[in-house]
Amino acid sequence: MQTVFLPLFPLRLVAYPGEELNLHIFEPRYKQLISECEAKGTTFGIPSYIDDKVQTIGTEIQLVSVDKHYPKGEMDIRTRGIGLFKINEFFAQVENRLYTGAEVERISFDTQGDFLKNEKILEYLGELYNILQIRKPLPENTTSFHTYDIAHLVGFSLQQEYELLCITNEQSRQDYMIQHMEKLLPMAREMEELRRKVQMNGHFKNILPPEV
Repeated sequence: MQTVFLPLFPLRLVAYPGEELNLHIFEPRYKQLISECEAKGTTFGIPSYIDDKVQTIGTEIQLVSVDKHYPKGEMDIRTRGIGLFKINEFFAQVENRLYTGAEVERISFDTQGDFLKNEKILEYLGELYNILQIRKPLPENTTSFHTYDIAHLVGFSLQQEYELLCITNEQSRQDYMIQHMEKLLPMAREMEELRRKVQMNGHFKNILPPEV
């Protein structure tokens, strides 16, 4: 497979293809990286930094705009994820540069899911948000989103978000998300029942005693 060089910007987060990510750039190495991307129209990679390690799979990032330049060289930038890559060779420091980089192989992925699975995901997510009293807008219908769009909204840990990133097939990602929510929802229901019982404690109760 053909490899290309990408400057790297490791972060303790997972960025997904299609995701819009706004960043404040202040470290000298990343000010250099972004300045080069702005001048040359090049891309860079965000691999997740988990357990003190740069992970193998990451997201290629396009610089959309630099919204603000600060006097000391800091920047507010807007970016968008455009694809996946796998690191083949990591360079802790690039020659004559401050930042890290890697020879990477671009990875293909799909976003064509099963609308019935999306329906189940929306149902589960709606129930979870109702229990937790979260007021965030959800996708309007089963065809208006894919798993990358809502991966940050379903209660994944950082490790789980990364595992989802590594799954290149949309229906497999749907299955992963459904399995996660089927484990999470019973715990949320139990906590809601506990909350209800605590709130009822001390209230007058109209309870029919058993016939003994």
